[in-house]
Amino acid sequence: MLNRPFTSKRAPIYADVPDEKWNSWRWQLSNRINTVEEFEKVIPLSESERKALSAPGLFRVDITPYFVSLIDPDDPHDPIRKQVVPTAAEMVPFTAMMEDSLAEDRHSPVPGLVHRYPDRVLMLVTTQCASYCRYCTRSRIVGDPSATFSRAEFELQLEYLKRTPQVRDVLLSGGDPLVLAPKILEEILRRLREIPHIEIVRIGSRVPVFLPMRVTTELTDMLQKYHPLWLNIHVNHPNEISLELAEACDSLTRAGVPLGNQAVLLAGVNDNLHIQRQLVHELVRMRVRPYYLYQCDLVEGAGHFRTAVAKGIEIMEGLRGHTSGYAVHQYIIDAPGGGGKIPVMPNYLISLSDHKVVLRNYEGYITTYEEPVDYLPSHAAVYTGEKRAEPGQTGVSGLLEGEQMFIKPEGFDELHDRGGVQHRLKDSRKWVPLGIGPGEKEKPTSEE
Repeated sequence: MLNRPFTSKRAPIYADVPDEKWNSWRWQLSNRINTVEEFEKVIPLSESERKALSAPGLFRVDITPYFVSLIDPDDPHDPIRKQVVPTAAEMVPFTAMMEDSLAEDRHSPVPGLVHRYPDRVLMLVTTQCASYCRYCTRSRIVGDPSATFSRAEFELQLEYLKRTPQVRDVLLSGGDPLVLAPKILEEILRRLREIPHIEIVRIGSRVPVFLPMRVTTELTDMLQKYHPLWLNIHVNHPNEISLELAEACDSLTRAGVPLGNQAVLLAGVNDNLHIQRQLVHELVRMRVRPYYLYQCDLVEGAGHFRTAVAKGIEIMEGLRGHTSGYAVHQYIIDAPGGGGKIPVMPNYLISLSDHKVVLRNYEGYITTYEEPVDYLPSHAAVYTGEKRAEPGQTGVSGLLEGEQMFIKPEGFDELHDRGGVQHRLKDSRKWVPLGIGPGEKEKPTSEE
């Protein structure tokens, strides 16, 4: 349906709950469902779902009454149901499955802080969520109250940030920061704002989706005090977009909080171009900018959600050019082993020569762009500000800047030495380039 109205739903079992309770985020958290008996009152369970819910050691299950009400009880393949109700497929291992597939803990200088990129950090402030996604990349700790972060660890996080001036951007996540007690969340924001070099704070949260009642006037008034503040929500399917979510997003944007959406590509849920197009259109109607579409991580329990990367490319092919550019997210593979986020997209650059590039558009229209043959890079503008990048992290950009000529894999020189001896022909000066690009001391002039 084009431009469908945003609506509310409430499962029949909750019909007699007074509005005052239903609209209380604390009541919603206190009345989450997680047992076979509780689920059977809302939706008829399959044998696979019963088996999973009864299995020992399963990743935590908790679903708010609000969110479970969005499930169509007559559809065993309902896309919301698949995201939050476990099945026996979670217990099936798969090739390359890992506990910490993104190697976050390897990049953690202090407990709860992940410093993977030069100028920004991920700050885990809780292990609790309003409800639990079955494909959670952080299921190794999320949902476990015994794994949450202590006051002492919080102080260690702040001390690390204070002594690391290259960090300008802090992303609060977990778990979900918006399930924290309001006073604790405000303390975290206030303490971060006291650190001069932290320019922006971001929050990653699925609370507006699982628990839109949490977005109160009290919350938005508090958040406004700590701008610039950004918030990414997590919607995977149009069926998750309700009147309550639209109102929560409206309250946040009116409070000056820019909103983005991070979705995960999930088999049987949203691995369809038309669903993705409807999703991004409805997001921008709520003033939520589609940000990332993630390839499902190689995390334990998520094997049945994984799609081929080709499916993601196909979806991007059908979005770029076919709808507004601001409605097109980036398709991302978060590199296994800790390589970070890698954007993947269709190839629009067909070929290039010394003066021309050949391009194609979304329709298959092929064109050329004539490049200037007399172009010389300008060095008139001299940057005098602070350089934030850490040594060794400039990567391919560093090659283009002329900082180095090659990047070698670890152990490359040792391997090619073949265990040989140091002899008269092995002079290390032979492999030092005489000049690999315009450096800081010597730059070409326009006359050259």
